[in-house]
Amino acid sequence: MKNLFRAATLLATMTASVPLLAHTFVYVSEADDGTIARYALNEQTGALQLLGHTHAGGKVMPMTLSADHKHLYAAIRSKPLQLVSWDIDRNSGDLHQSTSVTAAASYPYISTDRQGRFLLGASYDGDVVHVYRLTSDGKLTAPPVGSYKTGHAAHSVIVDASGENAYVGNLGTDRVLQLKLSKEGDLTALGNGYVKTAADNGPRHSVLSPDNRYLYNIGEMGGIITQFRREPGGELVKVAEMPNAVAAQYRLAHGRERPPGYSDTTPRIWSADIRLTPDGRFLYVSERTSSTISGYRVSKADGKLSLIDSWQVEKQPRGIAITSDGRWLIASGEKSAVIGSYAIEAGSGELKRVSEAAAGGDANWVTTVTYN
Repeated sequence: MKNLFRAATLLATMTASVPLLAHTFVYVSEADDGTIARYALNEQTGALQLLGHTHAGGKVMPMTLSADHKHLYAAIRSKPLQLVSWDIDRNSGDLHQSTSVTAAASYPYISTDRQGRFLLGASYDGDVVHVYRLTSDGKLTAPPVGSYKTGHAAHSVIVDASGENAYVGNLGTDRVLQLKLSKEGDLTALGNGYVKTAADNGPRHSVLSPDNRYLYNIGEMGGIITQFRREPGGELVKVAEMPNAVAAQYRLAHGRERPPGYSDTTPRIWSADIRLTPDGRFLYVSERTSSTISGYRVSKADGKLSLIDSWQVEKQPRGIAITSDGRWLIASGEKSAVIGSYAIEAGSGELKRVSEAAAGGDANWVTTVTYN
């Protein structure tokens, strides 16, 4: 009996000393299929395993996580326009629908604040940003509690760490809007309400550095990455511009807006997504015409960018995401039958393709979540 007790005690001690493995799940919205593909990502090898598909109820595109990572939100861009939320099963990655509300506009971009109060949507077609209140358990409520007319073609909206300032990539006006976000969800101009990028750059998506010192915006049509410094009150000051990394190599003409029915066959700059590693050391952008991702080192001193290299990825890469440990980048392709996972070399930021898994029609937005 004593030996059995000692063995049980030893086993318990050994079990307690073994670190719990993390579970990383990847979600990709498949617009043409009206589904969200679910994958497991092996944190050690980067291997992707397709787990299944969740029906979203229409043309599902942008997605975002709740602040506590318990819920996934998505915008349905076919009629009837909707915002949908799912509870995430942290063990299996399965999605269980929680709420579905009528959307006040069609949103190509949605995001949440870190305080778990609001979901924000930028509408390209409606030239507006809307703010929806979230309940304490992450459910969506409608109609929106706040709105702000942006000017032509609002393409993204993100909120800073304080939850007090929002930034909008306004493609049609070559502006990044700077706004105050109140505790009630109202949006008002911060300072004069905007800062400008290069002419015809078409500001699309933005990211904030982990320390909130800098904002980086990628232009869809010019492919220029514009770096802004954030002042203590949240206002932006432009400090640098990084030209498109692949336009000359692939002989890409300057981009144009692409409304429904766009038929120009000239190869043009068509930049899409922008992401930073969680430690802020590396930044990556996707360019759809060349089917490339370009990577940059970020200076710790002043946030300036220096090009690492560009890599061929999935065809017409719409979305990219980086895991919370900064080791893996996942890329989707609107015209690719697979998504790919890429190892991020810790010292150099170089990308190395390590795995792929099947993807549905028009794979676009990529979201990852890790549970310990």
